[in-house]
Amino acid sequence: MRKIVTILGARPQFVKAAVLSRVISKYNAIEEVIVHTGQHYDANMSDIFFTEMEIPAPKYNLAINGLGHGAMTGQMLEKIEAILLLEKPDLVVVYGDTNSTLAGALAAKKLHIKVAHIEAGLRSFNMKMPEEINRILTDRISDILLCPTDTAIENLKDEGFDNMPSKVVKCGDIMKDAVEFYSAFSSEKSDIISALNLQNNEFVLATIHRQENTDNLENLTAIFEGLEKISEQKHVILPLHPRTKGILKQNNLNFNLKIIDPVGYFDMLELLKNCNLVVTDSGGLQKEAFFNQKHCIIAREETEWVELVSNGFALIVGSDSQKMGAAFEQFQQSTLNFEMDLFGNNVGEKIYNEILSIL
Repeated sequence: MRKIVTILGARPQFVKAAVLSRVISKYNAIEEVIVHTGQHYDANMSDIFFTEMEIPAPKYNLAINGLGHGAMTGQMLEKIEAILLLEKPDLVVVYGDTNSTLAGALAAKKLHIKVAHIEAGLRSFNMKMPEEINRILTDRISDILLCPTDTAIENLKDEGFDNMPSKVVKCGDIMKDAVEFYSAFSSEKSDIISALNLQNNEFVLATIHRQENTDNLENLTAIFEGLEKISEQKHVILPLHPRTKGILKQNNLNFNLKIIDPVGYFDMLELLKNCNLVVTDSGGLQKEAFFNQKHCIIAREETEWVELVSNGFALIVGSDSQKMGAAFEQFQQSTLNFEMDLFGNNVGEKIYNEILSIL
C-alpha cells in the first residue's frame, strides 16, 4: 500500500484535512500518517478539531509553537525530516501557507519525496506577509499543485509554471466540501447560539489575528474601533486568537465587544450560519462566509480570494474604521444571490484522484 504523510499545524488545515482523510479512508488504497507540528497549540484551536471532526489522530505531535519564524520553521524542518526518514512515504501533502506548510515541503523535497500542495497558486502580492513567502516557495518545489480557482491557475502561469516539471491542476476549494458535510449536523453538535443568547441575523461575527494587524497598534485600534461602531447596531461576537488577546491586554485596550475564547468548528459553523455578516482578516473565513451565504468585510489591504470581491460578496477595508462602517451599511441593503459556483464541487474526491495519479 502506498503511504503519504500529511503535515498539519493550523486550524484551517485541520478542517481541510478532514475532507481528504475521509476520502482516503473510504477507498483504503493509501496509508495516511498525520504529523501535527503544534503550530496552533491552544486546545480550542487544535485538539478540539481532531475530536469533533473525527480526523484520524496525529501519529506525531511535534509541539513546536510560540517561536519566531526562523526558529519555528527550522525546528519543524529538522523534526519532520526525521519522521520522513523513519516513515519513508511516497508523497507528502501540505496545505495552505503556514510555516508548517513550508517546513513540510522543504523536508520532503530535500529527501527526494514528492510534494502535493493543496490550495496552491494563491497570491496576495504582498511580500511583507509571511504567508505569501511560504506559499510562493512551497509552490515552486511541489510536484503537484492543486489549485482552488482559475485565478490561482493564472497566477502560476504568470510565474512560468507552464515551463516547469510540476503538474498544475484546478480541483476547486476543499474547504467547500467541509462546510457542506459538517453543516448538515452542526446544529446537533453545538449549542453556542443559545448559550450566548444570540438571535439569527442580529449579530456580526469577527476574527482578527494576522500579524499585519496585531503587530501594528494603530491598525489594531482602528479595526476594533470600527467593530465597536458596528456594535451600536448589531452585537459583535469576536472569538479571539490568544495572541491578539494578549496584545490587547498588554496595551490596556478595552472595547465594548463580546469577546469569547476560540471556538471549535461546529460552533464556528453555527455562528456563521446565524450571523448577519463577517468581519475578518482570515483567508479561510472569507470563503466560509460565502459558503454560508454571508457577506464579508475584509480587514486587510488585499485578498487572495479576489473572486469574492470582484463579484460583490466581499469588500476590502484594511484597517479603516470608516470604510468598515460604510461596508456594513452597504451590505445591509444587498440582495446578491450566493448561488454562484466559484469554488467547485466534490473537491476532496478530485484531489484524492490527482494524488493517486502521481503515486
